[in-house]
Amino acid sequence: MVRSFLAANDLVDRFEYAGDPHTVIIDLSNSQIWDASTVAALDAIELKYRQHGIEVQLTGLDERSRAFHAGLSGSLNVG
Repeated sequence: MVRSFLAANDLVDRFEYAGDPHTVIIDLSNSQIWDASTVAALDAIELKYRQHGIEVQLTGLDERSRAFHAGLSGSLNVG
């Protein structure tokens, strides 16, 4: 299923969570992570899925976005 979003805050609300399969792949090809709010949104998504016992895989990030995400992921308050 392909879903589009305009803002990082929008992204968190675009998933079913409890109704999704045991593994969810979020394809971020042709996307850029430009700020901490996007990393926080991705962290929040991963947390919500983990709470439902679902594994999340992020794919398609370019090298700059992957490095930016890796540097901030897990260090932001997504509670």
